[in-house]
Amino acid sequence: MREPIIPNQSAPTAPPQITRLAPSPTGSLHLGNALSFVINWALARKLGWGIVLRIEDLDTPRVKPGAIEQTIATLEWLGLDWDMGPTTQTDRLDRYAQSMETLAKAGLVYPCILTRTQIEAAASAPHADDPDTHAPHDPHDTRFIPSLRPEDRPGSFDDSGTNWRFVVAPGEIGFVDAHMGRQSFDLDGLIGDFPVWTKRGTPSYQLAVVVDDHDSRITQIVRGNDLLNSAARQLMLYRSLGWDCEPAYTHLPLVRGDDGRRLAKRHGDTKIDSYAQRGVARERIIGLLAFWAGMIEQRAPMSLGEFKDGFSLDILPRDDLVFTPEDDAWLRS
Repeated sequence: MREPIIPNQSAPTAPPQITRLAPSPTGSLHLGNALSFVINWALARKLGWGIVLRIEDLDTPRVKPGAIEQTIATLEWLGLDWDMGPTTQTDRLDRYAQSMETLAKAGLVYPCILTRTQIEAAASAPHADDPDTHAPHDPHDTRFIPSLRPEDRPGSFDDSGTNWRFVVAPGEIGFVDAHMGRQSFDLDGLIGDFPVWTKRGTPSYQLAVVVDDHDSRITQIVRGNDLLNSAARQLMLYRSLGWDCEPAYTHLPLVRGDDGRRLAKRHGDTKIDSYAQRGVARERIIGLLAFWAGMIEQRAPMSLGEFKDGFSLDILPRDDLVFTPEDDAWLRS
């Protein structure tokens, strides 16, 4: 009799793939948000990823009472679901402070009382002792901004009531985006040192999402392409914090108005809730998203399940999309 084959229990197994829906409750979700969230959900359900719902509520002055509940209700109205959460960032301030302490001990952050506007102004203003008064100044050059990037940086995170910036190392940060292809950013030349902590006593977006994604074991990040160079900043933070579990990125086209500007109030009321209150069926919203995503040649109602089954990154445009008056008229018809 043949001996039974015993599986190799020590053989490595692929880690579970997890993504996140991460709305910010600073305003009602609009059609552009719907495109990102529906595509994220569809990829996850099609490919077997887990989904975490995270409410990014750190911009507390702009979060109105009831906004979090309304944001969740809108996602549910679209038919989206998730496996874990919701979690909120304001419950995790101690965890962000721990990460700041790690960066401070490594000499990678420093307090800076200047605002971003002041730094940009100082970096571009002519200087009397500069041989070329029309040449832009390097924001890292301490001849012009003595308080920026000091040589002696504190070794501990000892003041949470001021702005802190992260020391950007020279060189390219590259990654392969699942939709946009190979990307590379020279952050030192592009943006310089960037904020990681604010004088409100809260982390910046860049630090918060890195800590959250790490702690939630997020492996797949799907979001709009306006955050493409944020991926480079976040990868730099991952590495500086000593975390080698870097996520994969998929950046999606934005939805713009017919004037080429990012979708906003100036393009009319594109809030999902407003359409729902007017009696627009969810299937019409999903159908418009499918039309934008290249799945159908003409606008037509579609179920969320049909969207999930038919969606593919291979047919999704890389260029930004346009919300036209015809789109709005079709939704309301």
